[in-house]
Amino acid sequence: MMKKVLALFTTLALAASTFAVEIGKPAPDFTGTDITGKTVKLSDYRGKIVVIESYNSDCPFCHHHYQTGAMQELQRDLTARQVVWLLVDSVNPKNFSYRTPAQARAELAAEKIDVTAWIDDHTGDIGHLYGMKTTPHMFVIAADGTLVYAGAIDDRPSPGGDPRKAKNYVRAAVAELLAGRPVTVARTKPYGCGVHYAN
Repeated sequence: MMKKVLALFTTLALAASTFAVEIGKPAPDFTGTDITGKTVKLSDYRGKIVVIESYNSDCPFCHHHYQTGAMQELQRDLTARQVVWLLVDSVNPKNFSYRTPAQARAELAAEKIDVTAWIDDHTGDIGHLYGMKTTPHMFVIAADGTLVYAGAIDDRPSPGGDPRKAKNYVRAAVAELLAGRPVTVARTKPYGCGVHYAN
């Protein structure tokens, strides 16, 4: 009996660690600072659809989405529809992939990244709050603040090929929200590089 109880607790603990946020529940609020020094608070965007992207351009998976221009096209398309896109960079300052705010601003311009804000999360607070495992790791929040999607950007877990030919889960989720329909695919397994947290 004791073994069964321990097994149950182990299973629950693993489930809790795998999914830090729950689909269908309010998305955890957070406050961060963007690369211009502006304070960004998730709750300030209540009433709008929000996309959150875990980012590290040195990751081959992230790099490929940006090198092809597919990610920027998606950003432009969605932000043109009044969707808020928050890029969260949780790389710690001791890692070679860390970008200072000045470096991040230069990268934003050079790569033509079209987001509402690039949040410097070098403490990892937001990343840990959302259980961001990989770069990219995507989240979609409905206008009422409910988390409706968490997982991979698309169904092509490869740093090669044309991302535009893959099934893009973020695009699909936002399209369904804009059409007033429930999100069909609410959770997938994220792929990419591990997030370089400080701890």
